[in-house]
Amino acid sequence: MNAPHPISWQPALSLRPLPPAMLEALRQRFGERCSSARAVCDQHGRDESPYDVTPPEAVIFCESSADVADAVKLADQYAVPVIPFGVGSSLEGHLLAVQGGICLDVSRMNRVLSVNAEDLTVTVQPGVTREQVNAEIRDQGLFFPIDPGANASIGGMCGTRASGTNAVRYGTMRENVLALEVVTASGELIRTGTRAKKSSAGYDLTRLFVGSEGTLGVMTEITLKLYPLPEAVSAAICHFPSEAAAVQTTIALIQLGVPIARCELLDANAVTGVNLQSKLGLRETPMLLMEFHGSPASVQEQAETVQEIARDHGGEDFQWATTPEERSRLWAARHKAYFSAMHLNPGCRTITTDTCVPISRLADCVVAAKQEATDAGLPHYLVGHVGDGNFHIAYLIDPSSAEQHERAEELNRRVVQRAIACGGTCTGEHGVGLHKMGFLLEEAGEGAVAMMRSIKRALDPKNILNPGKIFSINPP
Repeated sequence: MNAPHPISWQPALSLRPLPPAMLEALRQRFGERCSSARAVCDQHGRDESPYDVTPPEAVIFCESSADVADAVKLADQYAVPVIPFGVGSSLEGHLLAVQGGICLDVSRMNRVLSVNAEDLTVTVQPGVTREQVNAEIRDQGLFFPIDPGANASIGGMCGTRASGTNAVRYGTMRENVLALEVVTASGELIRTGTRAKKSSAGYDLTRLFVGSEGTLGVMTEITLKLYPLPEAVSAAICHFPSEAAAVQTTIALIQLGVPIARCELLDANAVTGVNLQSKLGLRETPMLLMEFHGSPASVQEQAETVQEIARDHGGEDFQWATTPEERSRLWAARHKAYFSAMHLNPGCRTITTDTCVPISRLADCVVAAKQEATDAGLPHYLVGHVGDGNFHIAYLIDPSSAEQHERAEELNRRVVQRAIACGGTCTGEHGVGLHKMGFLLEEAGEGAVAMMRSIKRALDPKNILNPGKIFSINPP
């Protein structure tokens, strides 16, 4: 690593101090559940992004919708920022208190409120995690498929419109949230959507809030779609001579209509990291990790088709995992890839890209991103939910090196601009947060972002809901 050269990864701050009268009112309402302790605030001023800690001035531990509404009413009264917090697993600086204010920790709002097995729906509080949901509904033969890797809160997953490994078959949070209870910027409690599978009643406010990253309201109840557990499940890994060959296999599968449930790419660097962390002993070449759901006959048919297509593209060492234990071991290793790869460059910080492109352009984009990172000499790894055109290349940089930081951001810019040029997006699942604000403008255009600002001003006239994220409310 380079000699120490401290740099600040902080965004520009525009703090709005917390009035003493408001802090006193919060303490009267919430008692010990209101904390301004430095350690507590610092904990709630960081996520998994490369930014430094930017703490709020106070943290409120909410336990009910009424708690959230009362806290937001006070914030509205004093025009103080409010930032929702689940488990802190976001990657783009969503949780940083760049304008000060209070953090609403909803992790104690962690109840599954109702399961309607006959209708295939469940209603939960926002602090419930995806693993908790599945643990509580498994004995009813159901599961919730959205799997971003981290054991994120459902509220956070709604905020970023998360997806993950199962999106190629089951879609994203956009398709799987039916209804919401939301606290507005004035502290009013509203409901959007119903448990019905479809509706033509008015504006689709549910979809407006899903993906809004806490900038339009604070979600307090969420109704999700559920799915029957598949009769048969099988996972497989297959090694390839190059990332291009693995991606071409994926493209052929999707274009043929093979209903694969998961299709994950790991480059050789990611496989090396996984081996170091999880002791899997995998061959350290580009690899696809796949999963098939359905009846025993359909799973067998999918598997035979995939093997044939993989062989046509140089795939070999096909290995099956049919028991739950074997599958869990493989997927646990994949989910740990983010932290596993850090063993490749101890002490590093990660700058991660998150582009999604039309499937026909995926191979070109993956190959170009890999080549640029290699040519730049930066430690890196690449993983991707390639079945839906989404991939991440992560640059492992020395946190004290301004030069490495700048080089990684330049590579990130090239990856994003290439994706946008071929009809893709700057973020397939992580959201905009702080890190991708400039890219959103490139992708959507000034007119569309101006319309977003108009919506924000209409629903949050005092700009108190997670301000400074997604776009600047007052552009230069």
